[in-house]
Amino acid sequence: MTDDPLVRIADALDRLAPARTVLPDDWSAPVFLWTADPDALRPVPHPSRIDLDLLVGIDRQRDTLLANTRRFAEGLPANNALLWGARGMGKSSLVKAVHGRLEGTGLKLVEIPREDLASIPRLLAVLSGRPERFVLYCDDLSFEQGDAAYKSLKAVLDGGVAGRPGNVLFYATSNRRHLMARDMIENERSTAITPSEAVEEKVSLSDRFGLWLGFHACDQDAFLAMIRGYCAAWGVDVPAERLRAEAVEWQATRGSRSGRVAWQFFVDLAGREGVALQTLR
Repeated sequence: MTDDPLVRIADALDRLAPARTVLPDDWSAPVFLWTADPDALRPVPHPSRIDLDLLVGIDRQRDTLLANTRRFAEGLPANNALLWGARGMGKSSLVKAVHGRLEGTGLKLVEIPREDLASIPRLLAVLSGRPERFVLYCDDLSFEQGDAAYKSLKAVLDGGVAGRPGNVLFYATSNRRHLMARDMIENERSTAITPSEAVEEKVSLSDRFGLWLGFHACDQDAFLAMIRGYCAAWGVDVPAERLRAEAVEWQATRGSRSGRVAWQFFVDLAGREGVALQTLR
């Protein structure tokens, strides 16, 4: 260690200075992952996603989100979107599949982890000067007691004084319609001096999404249709009666029906049939 006080001061200032944001050298990747501490935007050249046509039983949600995203990609007005509802019914798969369908337009998808929401203003500063258009995407968004991270979302949903960059849109998925647990809402109402105002700030966050898309548990016909679609796409040839019997038994052992359960059954079936599941392009 040097004895020069000026060198020691310079080293100390370097340690105190915020880490430099890591940005991609090549912006041609279709998908990026943003992480904080240190801030970094990293390309994902081969994102994991399913073809849009394989998402069965959510036709209205699919068509609505696709139309909204297409308008944004074309430079037209579009809404931030909240996809909420039953687990495993294709919320996150739909966001990625819609982007995949529109990848040829140059639209970029940027995934931001729930724990890094506080860094959104810094991410917006990076993206606002870019010529590309970006959909920011946060999966499984929700807030717990004492969680103040929701305040960071206002920068992207409302824009604040500076306004939201015109080349950025925000999509989120959640199992909760109002992004917070019901018992948390009731607890704050019961202990507040003004119950009607106690949770207004947090609950109203979901109101800032211009587009709400609800996802609900599927029936057996839709469940089987999902599996048949997977079989057709990957060339898994199984007699119809056997497929139905095994699929029904699978969902009975799981105690639920959903797109996720259908996919898990198909993965098992494809493995037993000796069919490799290469990515569909």
